[in-house]
Formats: sequence, structure tokens, C-alpha cells
Amino acid sequence: MTQATNTGSKPARAYKYYDLVMACFVTVLLCSTLIGASKITTVNGLTFGAGILFFPLSYIFGDILTEVYGYARARKVVWAGFTAMAFASFMAWFVVKLPAAEGYANQQALETILGATPRIAGSSLLAFFCGEFCNSYVLAKLKLKTQGRFLWVRTIGSTIVGEGVDSLIFYPLAFWGVWSQELVIQVMISNYLLKVLWEVVNTPLTYRIVAFLKKAENEDFFDRETRFTPFSLKT
Repeated sequence: MTQATNTGSKPARAYKYYDLVMACFVTVLLCSTLIGASKITTVNGLTFGAGILFFPLSYIFGDILTEVYGYARARKVVWAGFTAMAFASFMAWFVVKLPAAEGYANQQALETILGATPRIAGSSLLAFFCGEFCNSYVLAKLKLKTQGRFLWVRTIGSTIVGEGVDSLIFYPLAFWGVWSQELVIQVMISNYLLKVLWEVVNTPLTYRIVAFLKKAENEDFFDRETRFTPFSLKT
């Protein structure tokens, strides 16, 4: 297995599963954002947003992408997810704003499901952008520090940082002044802890997927010379 390094002069490689992992990442991101972000539920006295049952999977895919393919290729996937989220938000807003035909009885239901305010949509995009790039950056740097050992330290450590940034940005920006301060803080903390717990619980699965991809792709990327700017699509 090669231990690749980003030198800036290597020709682009073709990978078997990179596009598939990207598709899974974007699918999970869109579904968790559009379907579950606005619902608050309480189970056994714990209040949390329904979307966090699935949204952390996007961070797991982000970990896998950075661990196997490197920060630069993970960066392209984050930008793909960001663009998909932005388009989905615009399309939802546009569809809701279109005048309903006479006799159409589902406009109110459509507004309830898809009518996220620009504030929530903007907060979600900003939180995703900052959180995912922090997650990928921390994982790549920890991989260098640990010399490729202790994968669990990288996946959990990067999630603690990335999900923390995501939560600290999204909930105050989206809901401060809309929900009570107590509810914002309660949901933010409980969601954050559940997201990190998800990463811990899924660590054995992450190990298996990473091992499979490294062997199948003959790749184990180390970002020794990578430029860690988020504002680039170069690999």
C-alpha cells in the first residue's frame, strides 16, 4: 500500500470508490438537512433535533475521505456538499414562493416542510462549511502527529472539534430569539453530545470501511505538503 504525499506535481489518480463515497456524503447531508433539521423531539426526557440521528454520518464520511484520500480530495467533496445544500435551499424557497394553483390544498403543508427561513438556511450553510473543514483539517494533522496510528483518536478528535464548531455556529445563529435561550442551549448541548456519541459508536464500522478502501484503492494519504486552505479545488 502506498503512503501518498501531496507534492503538487503528481498526476491525478483514478479511484474506484471515491465518487461513490462522495455521493453517499452528499445524499446523507441533503436528507438530514432537508428532512430532519427543523423537528425537535424528546425521548426519555432528552430533547434533541431529529436530524442529528443521521447528520453525523456526513462527518463519518468526511473522516473516511480525509483518512484515505487526503484533505484536498475531501475538500472537493465538502464543496460539492455545500453547493448541493445551497441549491436545495434555493430550490425549496423558490418552489414554496411559486403561486399555488386554484384548488391546490397542500400549500401550507409544503411551507411547513420546505419553508425554512433564509436565516436557518444561511446558518446551516455557514455551520456546515466551517465544521466540515475543521473536521478534515484536524484529522489530517492528527494523522501526521500519530504517524498513521490510532485511527480512533483522529476520527473522534476531529469530530469533537468539527461538530463543536458546527453546533456553536448553527444553533445561536438560527434560533436565538426564536426559541427560548434555555431551549437553544439545551438542544445545542444535547445535539453536540449525541453527534460525538454517534462517532464513538460507529468507530468499529469506520475502521472496517477505511481498511477496505485503503486496500481497494492502494492509497493511504498523508497530507505532508498540502495547502490547507478551504478555498481551492486543487488535488
